[in-house]
This record gives sequence, structure tokens and C-alpha cells, in this order.
Amino acid sequence: MISIAVFAGDRITGDGAVCYLRGQRGLTVLPDGAEAQADVVLILTTEVTEETMALMERAAARSVRPGMGIVLVAAGLQQAQLARAMRSGLRGVVWRQDSGYDKVVQAVRNVAAGDALLPARVQGWLVDHVGVVERDVLRPRGLTPSGLDHREVDVLRLLADGFDTTEIAQKLNYSERTIKSVVSAMLNRLGLRNRAHAVAFALRSGTLP
Repeated sequence: MISIAVFAGDRITGDGAVCYLRGQRGLTVLPDGAEAQADVVLILTTEVTEETMALMERAAARSVRPGMGIVLVAAGLQQAQLARAMRSGLRGVVWRQDSGYDKVVQAVRNVAAGDALLPARVQGWLVDHVGVVERDVLRPRGLTPSGLDHREVDVLRLLADGFDTTEIAQKLNYSERTIKSVVSAMLNRLGLRNRAHAVAFALRSGTLP
């Protein structure tokens, strides 16, 4: 059962959405004040204002659901608002002028499943944002999108090839102590259990082919 908290810019829209959602199998609408328990927070508004952004941030701060996601139904969204909204859990955007309740329900189900439903324009903004972060923030600091620096990637690549600490030190022209320090710092920073876990993380994140 997917639990939903509904916030609407006007009462008529909110009541209509709640009525429709309650008729859908597998969905339950939470009462006012219970939004912390929501799997999905549904926000219906005409214009995305500072109040809308603050609502998203409050929902994220109060949520007790680790995978809580937000679906926004609005007439528009500014590119500058996207990154801030996504930090609060925004994973679904439906343009109000193009939507019916069936599309809103689809977005709710997608987000509850851990997926995203974003218009093509918003996807383009997201791709642009990732490129800017990598070019202007990560690369000048020697970091990759996974949060690993280039020396850590070199060490992980050799670990994945089966080399031990001594062999890695020789190949990279570092001391064994330095290699152990690099691995230990990486494990602690990323919350990884051991070297095998670190290699698996690098593979899943696409850092290693």
C-alpha cells in the first residue's frame, strides 16, 4: 500500500485529487498532519513559489520514510529550482496543463517504486546540471561523479584486477603505507565494509567498467 500526503494550492483541486486517489487500488491518502509517514508527497500548484520550495524542504526534513519521494504537479518549473527541489526528494514532475489524474497516479506509483517520471525538458536540465557539476566542481578537485578521487580509482582498478597491496604500491609508485591509507580513508568516507565492497561500489556507480 502506497501512502500519500496531498498538498494543493486550492481546496477544490486538493479535494478532487484526494477523492480520485482514494478510489485507486493500492493507494491510501493520509490525513492532515501525518505527512511524515508518506511514501509519496503530492504537491499540486499553479506556480512554484518560495512557499512551494519550503514545503518540499519541510516534507523532507519531517519524513520518517527513507525513500520518500515528491511528485509535483505544476504549470511550470524554473531550471534554477530543480536542484534544490531534487535535494528534497523531487522525483516526479507532471505539467498541470498536460495532465489528468491518471498521469498523476502513474507518477505516484513510479516514484513510490523508486523510479522517476520527468518531462523531457526537465531531464535535459538535469543532464546539463550533472555536466556542470562534474566540469566545474568535481574535476577541478580531482573527483569523479561517484565521489572518488583519481588516485582512489586507480587503486580500485588494480584491486579489481586481483593485485595485492604490495603489487599496487609498486605499480602506482607509492608506498604500501600510502595505499593502505588511501583504502582505509575511502572505506570510512563511503561507509564501505571492505575492499571487495569498495570494488562492488565502483562497479555499480560506473566508475569501473
